[in-house]
Formats: sequence, structure tokens, C-alpha cells
Amino acid sequence: MSADIPEAVVGAFQAHDAYESSRERFVLTTVAFDADVTAQTRDDRLRYTVTVRAPTLAAATADEVGDAVLDGWFDTLTRRLEAVPKATRADVELLDFSTERRDSEVHITYVFLWGNPDHAASIAKTFAEYVEGTYVEGIVPGYEYEPPVSDLLAGASHADEGGTPL
Repeated sequence: MSADIPEAVVGAFQAHDAYESSRERFVLTTVAFDADVTAQTRDDRLRYTVTVRAPTLAAATADEVGDAVLDGWFDTLTRRLEAVPKATRADVELLDFSTERRDSEVHITYVFLWGNPDHAASIAKTFAEYVEGTYVEGIVPGYEYEPPVSDLLAGASHADEGGTPL
């Protein structure tokens, strides 16, 4: 772990069963997408950055997807992901939020301040889970999806009802 990360933060994230430590970040193990959290002290305040990497719609499908659908999907996803503070019971204000397409991935980044490292670990986990759930809710019907998206869709299906819970 980096010397820049306060010991209280390291201890809180290592004690949380949803994370594994990996050099200068904490890797979230409870979501299908790659997600991690970094922490820094800035002006005597703890600043957390949550990064989630999910496949673009084009990368998630086995089918060809038109540019209008790809752009509309990305714009809608971005607008919906910005509402992440509402997913927590904490009064979290985002210092920064961004979505960026990089090759076959969408990089989603949230930055927030929080004093209690134990609670910050739970907030960061909620943010990553919100990304995953919002992504699945935004799936465009009519395409054949590849893992991990197909796995998420299968997990969201109710076998006895023949559909997703949405």
C-alpha cells in the first residue's frame, strides 16, 4: 500500500469483505465489472475516487450496433449514473463525475470526500453496484449479449417468470 493512503483508510478497506488490496488501490470483488477505489488526503480531508470500467454497448453485444443507438445509449447511461448520490443513505456530494469511452470500455469515475473510512468503503461499494445495476437496466433489447453482460442478464432473470425484474 502506498504511504500516501492513511492507515485508517487502509484498515477500513482491508476489513471490508468486498475489497482486496492491490498496491495503491482497493479492488471491489462484488461486481461483475472492474471497479476500484483509491484514497488520498487533501487539505486534511479524505478524498476517494471510485472507478468502474464496463464494456461499451458495442463490446457487450455479439451483434452490430448502429452509431445512433451507441450514442443514445451512452448519453442515457451518463445522465442516469450522475444520480449516484441518491443510491446511498449518506449525504454525499460529488466533487467530480465523468464517463469516458476508451476503446471498448466505458470508464466511470466518481470523486467524493468522506471523513469516516469505514463508511466511505460502503459508499464506494454502493457507487459501483449502482453502476452495475444502472447498466443492466439500460440494456437495449434485441441484441445477443456477451459475458459479463449476458451473465448479469441471466442473473437478473426470474426463471419461473421468464423475464427480467425490470
